[in-house]
Amino acid sequence: MATPDSPPRTPVAVVGGTGPQGKGIAYRLARAGHPVILGSREAGRAAAAAAELRVLPGVTAPVSGAANEDAARAAGTVLLAVPYQGHAELVGSLAAALAGKLLISCVNPLGFDRHGPYGLSVEAGSAAEEAAALVPTATVVGAFHHLAAPLLLDPDADLSHEDVLVCGDDAEAKARVAALAAEVTGGRALDAGRLRLARQLEPLTAVLISVNKRYRTRSGVSLTGLASLPDPTGPTAAPKEAVA
Repeated sequence: MATPDSPPRTPVAVVGGTGPQGKGIAYRLARAGHPVILGSREAGRAAAAAAELRVLPGVTAPVSGAANEDAARAAGTVLLAVPYQGHAELVGSLAAALAGKLLISCVNPLGFDRHGPYGLSVEAGSAAEEAAALVPTATVVGAFHHLAAPLLLDPDADLSHEDVLVCGDDAEAKARVAALAAEVTGGRALDAGRLRLARQLEPLTAVLISVNKRYRTRSGVSLTGLASLPDPTGPTAAPKEAVA
């Protein structure tokens, strides 16, 4: 969390920031002292959502709203928190604004039928890989797929028991995202491997939704057997060529 002596933090843009997941992660980032710009297809809607977040307990950083493209251009780190339907079209339209940025994808390609939720087949392998192909100069990292939006937006909810699984092909970028994730939850962020593992992480959300419905709860992910492992965001983090 930022202190009066901390250096200024650069903004994080949330494309799709008016939806539950994006809004929830934005709230947690603002509570941790990160300036946040909520993006939406409609700037007015983003501004209204930002006003709602600013009055929530614990917010210590500026929260503003803008159209998706303006939000993306104003930040070095951009979180994609949009439905998979229309994902390729949206990301493609923002390619110039996202070029050279750290791009975090929490997009889950899911379908629903009378049997419940299921993972969709994605030609690129995953939504994260699709974003990487559409914006090749961006550094794409997958994270935040399994956090429950209602808990993110609940000021009293403790998320420190949940693990955020982070995947990507750039170790430094993963370390940056892991540090953000730890601030969002107050818990652990784990290096899950290469970006291609988003193919497994994204549809896992369908399992959590199914469990939540069956047991009327809000489940999350917590891995065992890792208590003695080094912090993957620390100075001993693996270099890019050694990433699993």
